[in-house]
Amino acid sequence: MLANGVCRLANILLIEDDENLRLTIGRTLGKAGHQVHSAGSLAEAREAFGEAHFDLILSDVNLGDESGIDYVQEVREGGFSGGIIMMTAYATVDDAVRAMKLGADDYLAKPVRMQELLLSTDRLLERASQTRRLRLYQRLDRAQRHTSGPIGDSGPWRQVMEMAERLAQIPVANRTEEHSGSSGGALTTILITGETGSGKGVVARYLHDSSPERDLPFVHVNCTALPASLIESELFGHEKGAFTDAHSTREGLFEMADGGTIFLDEIGDLALPLQSKLLSVIEHGIIRKVGSSKQRPVRMRVIAATNKDLVSMVKMKEFREDLLFRINAFSITLPALRDRGGDAVLIAEKMLSDLRAEYGLGEVCLSSEAKGAISRHPWAGNVRELFNAVQRAAMLATSDTISSADLAIQQPGPGRATPIDHSAGELRFDFRAGVHTASEVERELMEQALRHTGGNVSAAAKLIGMQRSSFRYRLERYDIETNANKGASRVVRQ
Repeated sequence: MLANGVCRLANILLIEDDENLRLTIGRTLGKAGHQVHSAGSLAEAREAFGEAHFDLILSDVNLGDESGIDYVQEVREGGFSGGIIMMTAYATVDDAVRAMKLGADDYLAKPVRMQELLLSTDRLLERASQTRRLRLYQRLDRAQRHTSGPIGDSGPWRQVMEMAERLAQIPVANRTEEHSGSSGGALTTILITGETGSGKGVVARYLHDSSPERDLPFVHVNCTALPASLIESELFGHEKGAFTDAHSTREGLFEMADGGTIFLDEIGDLALPLQSKLLSVIEHGIIRKVGSSKQRPVRMRVIAATNKDLVSMVKMKEFREDLLFRINAFSITLPALRDRGGDAVLIAEKMLSDLRAEYGLGEVCLSSEAKGAISRHPWAGNVRELFNAVQRAAMLATSDTISSADLAIQQPGPGRATPIDHSAGELRFDFRAGVHTASEVERELMEQALRHTGGNVSAAAKLIGMQRSSFRYRLERYDIETNANKGASRVVRQ
């Protein structure tokens, strides 16, 4: 695989009745790294086509008593979506127009210049690669919406949705006529924070779908998944010859998102050199391909998301402070699933409904016992963990009613060990008095961490493995005192 995404082992069907030319073209394409299957007639081509998958067809127009142009129509009607290049010694405008109408992608006149042929081949294969890449992003996006749509009725989740709807109406950066040449304008930015699996991607998509740009591109970029050596080319594109094996110009993801929304997921994992370039794009609304001196203005909404504490990363020189200021122009902090009341059951029922439709699972449903288990479980992995549990239970359940045992989630109980040191005598529950919740344990854990750090919120959050933003959200929710001089209140429950 080349750096620009073109497959060096593309499978090409070459149809040419001139044996010498067929051998010459075959050797040229073979030296470029392609696999070539040669056919001297349409009969041989049809036989080969029925036995193998081809990425591209290169065919002569005049093949004895048959026409390569008619073969174009034949394979297109049969569903072939790869590239098609036509060649002829009798290049006419009429032949070219007819071939293009029937589905050919390019048209070369004989004698064929090998360099021109290679350029055309690379261009068509690169276009196919971009199409596959875009379809992949679309599939991932559909899968994400399928498994965890914006569902919830709790107060914290309603606040998130209301904020998202308001932010969706903020216009993307305008690009006026005078900007259409070499300069642009600052891009609209929104930062979404929250724990892993809390639904940041779902909210980003909801923002786009609620905006006036809903019919324009939504490009989801996972900053963690992109190879470090290729991420700049992926984001901004590159020019032909920009680096080894860059045989053609490539469009970047920012160009694909122009006019719509680009979602930079896990932005905290973006390398510092790329952070600088991203800051420039956001501030000026201009991109420049790798290896190019030309600038291109873009306009779009930039949504960034992370489960990391970017403020702490700034202090540790792992994230640019000026970039944080830019992407945090508007922000949304997502509550963890355990803080959303009965939303877990609502989401689980929607997931189960989707799974029934997709896999034909009949009338499988959640029992009251299972719903109770879902409500009580802390869901450290949030919606993502919930989906895994529901999917597993739906697939493996031995009846139409899913029990709590089918969910295979551990529930808190008297026999379970807890992360609290009971030997200190600081936390005791009398279960004869009634139900005690995970929120009570969480509050006590936070208070002890604050006492240990003398009221330092960042240090306390780090001690219990929580993001600083999530920690602060819970401080307000539980109304916990954070003044180091006063100290956090000591809670002893009998």
